[in-house]
Amino acid sequence: MDLSWLIVAVLVLGVVGFIAARQRAIASADGDIRTLHSRPNYYGYATFIFTAVPGLLLLCIWLIVQPTYVSSVVIGSLPEELQADSDAAGLAMADVRRVAQGFEAAVDQGVMTPEQVDGLRADLTLVRQRLADAGVAVGSEVEQFTVDAARVMRSLNARFDLIRTITVLLVALGGLALSYLRISPQLRARNITEKAVEYILIAASTIAILTTVGIVMSMLIETRNFFGIYPASEFFFGLTWAPSFGGGSELGILPLLWGTFYISVIALSVAVPIGLFAAIYLAEYASPRFRSIAKPALEVLAGIPTIVYGLFALVTVGPFLVSVFGNDGLGWMGGGRSVVTAGVVMGVMLIPFVSSLSDDIINAVPQAMRDGSLGLGATKSETIRQVVIPAALPGIIGAILLAASRAIGETMIVVMGAGAAARLSLNPFDAMTTVTAKIVSQLTGDADFASPEALVAFALGMTLFVVTLALNVFALYIVRRYREQYE
Repeated sequence: MDLSWLIVAVLVLGVVGFIAARQRAIASADGDIRTLHSRPNYYGYATFIFTAVPGLLLLCIWLIVQPTYVSSVVIGSLPEELQADSDAAGLAMADVRRVAQGFEAAVDQGVMTPEQVDGLRADLTLVRQRLADAGVAVGSEVEQFTVDAARVMRSLNARFDLIRTITVLLVALGGLALSYLRISPQLRARNITEKAVEYILIAASTIAILTTVGIVMSMLIETRNFFGIYPASEFFFGLTWAPSFGGGSELGILPLLWGTFYISVIALSVAVPIGLFAAIYLAEYASPRFRSIAKPALEVLAGIPTIVYGLFALVTVGPFLVSVFGNDGLGWMGGGRSVVTAGVVMGVMLIPFVSSLSDDIINAVPQAMRDGSLGLGATKSETIRQVVIPAALPGIIGAILLAASRAIGETMIVVMGAGAAARLSLNPFDAMTTVTAKIVSQLTGDADFASPEALVAFALGMTLFVVTLALNVFALYIVRRYREQYE
């Protein structure tokens, strides 16, 4: 059974269990649900949980274990000289997976039967022809051991998929039956359901934490490998970024950090005034009708993909700035890709972050403070300047710092609007680049993954992670340290 249909089947069994358990609970109380320990729905929820959760949990574990086991078996069937070379074995396994997927596609499309796949032995021309009929091109480099290993992989996967389907359905049915048979008026279904939901929430939180830990650990390991072959002092204090995959690279991070900082400052100089003024107007001056229209319209900017902003920078903002500051204007700007181009567009993207958070913070200031200021004779503008903004300032600063961390991690706008030059320059009309843009470029291509030119991407990512984390922690500290508590 296909994976998606197996998940649907488990969920359907859970729904069936919910309905059957609810009806059994009502029937066990002779129609008087007041004699039940819990409401009828809780009996259904408990049955649904004990039906669906064990089956889906087993399915997740199976999806992790099966590929690992099948790969180990298939690698064992490869020639010994390939098994001894991990890189060669990895390349061979890529070919094996491609051929195995081609066999699967050929079977699904009716080009071949499973028996015909298992019967392929020595006719490689026929193999390529059958796979081509299924829309899979494998090339002329496929050898006989690749076909044999692909047949083994397809056969094992088909066998384990069948066993998986039967096992998961049996576990789900077993959970349904056990939970259904336990139903009685004395069963504490509400307690069971709430405890099960608590465990599910704990598991979800644990997965989130472990995922974060896994990401950080993977970056730390690769960063350690990088510093094992490249001096950390040259990386953190070098003034030149000049990777060369032929050797002799200079991988100083300072030009990248400077570009990141410079573009972020320009972006914040655009986003903070506009976003803050928009928040003040929406919170203090706008009518409810205008606010109900303007606030959602402003927040639409946050939902626009960054690639669209990048195209906007490349096609519209860059040429406009060239026409004003370029050779036809003031002569300061040589091309459309520059720090100011990326900074302006990124600032537009950050406006809803600043305005929405600041608007919520300003609205949280008690109306009594405004009324008291107005009652003492202050004007509305004086009340906003001297009462509302000071009261909301810690939260506004936190919103600005969160927007700054968002700007530091931006990639597409930088790639399309700022260029790729790593330089230390004060001219905002020069092309520069950032840490995130270089992470993408260093991991793109056919470079040796063990080379410093490829591993440097992880060191860049780890540095960016530390900087962004520090900004977020500082923002949270500011918000919590200076937050005003109002009744």
